[in-house]
This record gives sequence, C-alpha cells and structure tokens, in this order.
Amino acid sequence: MSAEACRTTPAFGEGRCLCGAVRFEWRAPPLWSEHCHCESCRRQCSAPMTSFFAVADDAWEWTGETPKRFDSSPDVRRYFCGTCGSPMAYQVDTRPGETHFYAASMETPEAFVPEGESFPEERLPWGPRFPDLSSRDD
Repeated sequence: MSAEACRTTPAFGEGRCLCGAVRFEWRAPPLWSEHCHCESCRRQCSAPMTSFFAVADDAWEWTGETPKRFDSSPDVRRYFCGTCGSPMAYQVDTRPGETHFYAASMETPEAFVPEGESFPEERLPWGPRFPDLSSRDD
C-alpha cells in the first residue's frame, strides 16, 4: 500500500510502551496500515488480532531505551519492552527496509486508520470482521 493511500494515519508522531521506558518516533507517512490476524501475532499480543503501521527504516528511531529482541522465526524479529513486556515493533525479511509498529503503542492510537488486513483466513471465528478492508497476505 502506498504512503498516499495511508494519508489518514499520522505522517509523524510518537509511541511508547506501557511503562514509558521504550519510546519511538516516526517522521514520514506510513507505508501502509492494517490489522493482522495471523496466529503468530495473535499469540504474541494475546489478542484476537493486532494492528500495525509500517514506516521506512530511515524515517524512525528509538528515543527511549532500546527494546529487547525476540526472533520468533528465522525471518521475523519482534521487539518489546524488557521492563513491562509491551510489544513495540516487528520486522520481517519479506518486507525489507521497513519496520512495523503496533498502532496501540501510538501516543494517539485513535488517529490510526487501517487500510487493509492480512491473513484474514486465520481470523478467529469469534474475532472482529472488517468487510470494507482489502486483504493482503505476505
């Protein structure tokens, strides 16, 4: 999804973990924004789905403590606060040059607007449905 298609999610902002130790900021429009229904994301967040926005790697930085890293599979890196455990970011080799941040970690999560969803075939039968969003698998 292009940055222009994602113009309703803020083009710059800040985010943080629950305790505030891990912080980040981004300075460019998101590359895309969506809900993810995959089992891996659901288990990592203990939620029926999670919501991400992607930022080019040259347009963001950690501004607080550096998060801990967990390699959940050979091509996936997940970042979280070592103090409170909040999930913070996700990187995958199939999407080089971008980092995916959890929408709920934004200072203004109400400003997040999803443009699509990924892995809808893994949606839990009792989970939320988004018939107006496009689907993408990767």
